[in-house]
Amino acid sequence: MNYQIVISGVGGQGVLFVTRLLAQACMDDNKRVLTSETHGMAQRGGTVISHLKVGSFKSPLIRPGNADLLVALKEENYPQHKGFLRSGGKAIVNTASTQVEGADLTPVDADAMASRDENLHSTNLYMLGAALGAVDVCSLERIKEQIVKVFSAKSDTVRAKALLALETGYNHISKEL
Repeated sequence: MNYQIVISGVGGQGVLFVTRLLAQACMDDNKRVLTSETHGMAQRGGTVISHLKVGSFKSPLIRPGNADLLVALKEENYPQHKGFLRSGGKAIVNTASTQVEGADLTPVDADAMASRDENLHSTNLYMLGAALGAVDVCSLERIKEQIVKVFSAKSDTVRAKALLALETGYNHISKEL
């Protein structure tokens, strides 16, 4: 199966980190992966966007109207990048607002989840978990393996919080859809 995923946020939110985790997990499943990223103003809180294609593609960039999934780590990024979604595509948006609307939109209040779990540095992993619950691009277990590898030099507590964030986001979205 081919997937085209746009991940959007602002500098410091971990857009590139989430993209790398997802890309590596897919490669570990022997899937072809292409990525591209734009992060010009990231150091000043500007928009960061990455394109991730899984499957038989020739170019890493996703054309407007072709993405299967948009993961907006910040609510403001949804209106900015929703044009990438294909008809029937899904948007997972980090928002507490009931005012953000779209037939394709599934709200996830990852900020509230992170605050509740005292896990503020893992908001992006709550969103990654939600994305995995929405689109079957790779297994939750593959992402968990990547988190364990990436956080191998960190404490058990940090690793456990990262895994908790991933699972919480996944379980939340599985109930929603």
